[in-house]
Amino acid sequence: MFGAIYIGLSGLNAYSRGLEQVSNNVTNLNTSGFRGSTVTFQNYYGSGSQGGLSHDTDSNGGGNGVGIGQSRLDLSAGQLRQTGRDLDLAIDGGGFLVLMDGDKMLYARTGSFEVDNKGFIVLSGTKYRLATLDSSGRPVSLSIDQKRTSAPLGSTTITFTDNLSNTAVNAVTINDMVVYDSKGGSHKWSAKFEKGTAAGEWTVKISDEKGLVATKSLKFIGSIIDPSAAKIEVEDTTNNFKVTLDFSAVQSYSSGDVSNLRASSIDGHGVGALTTVTVNATGNIELAYSNEQKLDLGAVALADFRDTQSLVEKDGGLFTYNGSGERMYLASSDPRVGLVKARQLEASNVDLSKQFGDLILIQRGFQASSQIVSVSNDMIQQLFGIRGQG
Repeated sequence: MFGAIYIGLSGLNAYSRGLEQVSNNVTNLNTSGFRGSTVTFQNYYGSGSQGGLSHDTDSNGGGNGVGIGQSRLDLSAGQLRQTGRDLDLAIDGGGFLVLMDGDKMLYARTGSFEVDNKGFIVLSGTKYRLATLDSSGRPVSLSIDQKRTSAPLGSTTITFTDNLSNTAVNAVTINDMVVYDSKGGSHKWSAKFEKGTAAGEWTVKISDEKGLVATKSLKFIGSIIDPSAAKIEVEDTTNNFKVTLDFSAVQSYSSGDVSNLRASSIDGHGVGALTTVTVNATGNIELAYSNEQKLDLGAVALADFRDTQSLVEKDGGLFTYNGSGERMYLASSDPRVGLVKARQLEASNVDLSKQFGDLILIQRGFQASSQIVSVSNDMIQQLFGIRGQG
């Protein structure tokens, strides 16, 4: 009978610990990136310490109670939720973000990141740096401090397209063409096309805010641009830079006094200040600048584990890896790790209905175990009372 008490007590202990696991799962229902754990129980045979209780009894094949089983992480994906914040990151797939703490590595399924005062992208509220892949495929941390400004690039080409009417009477003018000198200074050019006396000939006058920059000639052979005059170099001697006017795609058809000639593209840009740090659609760190330029800094490192049950969950949705199995670092979009998503966070994967079901079973198990202890105690009390009878 004393053995029955110990067996009942093992149940009370095991179900109490099971309740702790379920409680932890339920209370983390709204914790981003949280991974629930499964509650299992295992039976005991033989003598010794089981479930925190020491006893020695002959089980006669009946067993010696129950204990809490090995907890296993539920690594199923949680729901991805939009946040609109550029450095909120989640993974649509099975991979893990790689975080660097000196020479140590931590892993996360999701997280809100920020740029620290040294230019490193870190998990908010921590010093853990988001890793990217270097040229050899190794995870490294990087600083954007030296890339907060986009250097200027002088304009070299203005490309024109569409039709310059060969029956036009009035001059055709294209305004507001912004070009840049080698120092990043902007200049607003206009191009005025005046029809010449000979068929197919035009005079092109390039002007800026200060006046005439250059006068050039343009010639068509029928409706096709003369190949020898398809590209015209214009030099701004005042600001010391040259730009090529490319008319290769321009044609000249009769359309009355209406021409739809336009400057379809102008290269070059001025100095730009950093405006946005995010992860683009391919999973790479991308910087955006006020001059509309973008800079790709490489792929976010994602980890893939062969033995995922060797991951150990830590505070703040972080994991460490204690396994000896294969661990690979891959770029986003690899089917083994999935795709990094910016402006999203992954919700907890806790299934509340399952947890409540486990909660009811644990409660019933605890009640049944307590009843065993109570009945065993009543039987012992009855045994003690035999001495006074008769």
